[in-house]
Amino acid sequence: MTAPVSVKLLDPRAKLPAYGSSDAAGADLYALTDGPVTIAPGETALIHTGIAVAIPQGYVGLVYARSGMACKRGLAPANKVGVIDADYRGEIMTFLHNHGSVPQVVENGDRIAQLVITPYLTAQFQGVDELDNTLRGAGGFGSTGTK
Repeated sequence: MTAPVSVKLLDPRAKLPAYGSSDAAGADLYALTDGPVTIAPGETALIHTGIAVAIPQGYVGLVYARSGMACKRGLAPANKVGVIDADYRGEIMTFLHNHGSVPQVVENGDRIAQLVITPYLTAQFQGVDELDNTLRGAGGFGSTGTK
């Protein structure tokens, strides 16, 4: 399923998000930098994209790590998953954290994260005295098995 999403380029060097394949769920987001940005091991750097998006009402934009960048270079969004609400119109930016043991360099135009746009449910939270019973109950943190 496809739907139009308006993207404003805030800088003439900015790139529109792009899908790497026809069945990709996440569209690549590109770094917009004035030069190389070196991220030391254990450090975090703010990386601009130079774009703003109009996420449709009833949807959310989720910014995830790119698996290749995270696995091969140790760079991933510091907050793990960024949330872009439908009413946000500012620039998309990503704080990249270097989980590795060597400095990593981000260049202008590098693919730094991926944007997934998905519908969401707005809950009407209600306080109750008891919750319904399930087989699992309150078991957590591996209580359903290790395999």
